[in-house]
Amino acid sequence: MNRYGAMARSHWARWLPQQYAAISDPETHFTELGEQMATEITRLALALQGDDPGDEGYLQKVGRLRMARLQAEEQVIRETFPPSDEEQTGQ
Repeated sequence: MNRYGAMARSHWARWLPQQYAAISDPETHFTELGEQMATEITRLALALQGDDPGDEGYLQKVGRLRMARLQAEEQVIRETFPPSDEEQTGQ
């Protein structure tokens, strides 16, 4: 299980215990979910990073690529993780 699967598993176990308990095979479920998330993060990061500007230095490129990756991770995690029971009830 990759880190995204582990994050998802931890989220479900802590914030959605009833839904987590209903998953018949958590290891497989979260392994597959983590792989799907990693694929989507890579795809989105590539789209966000855009083309290399001709005058871009090494550090600027590293920063641009890292920011694209972080934005992709944030978006995919937000879209993939369901809100907690507390968030759903507004408590």
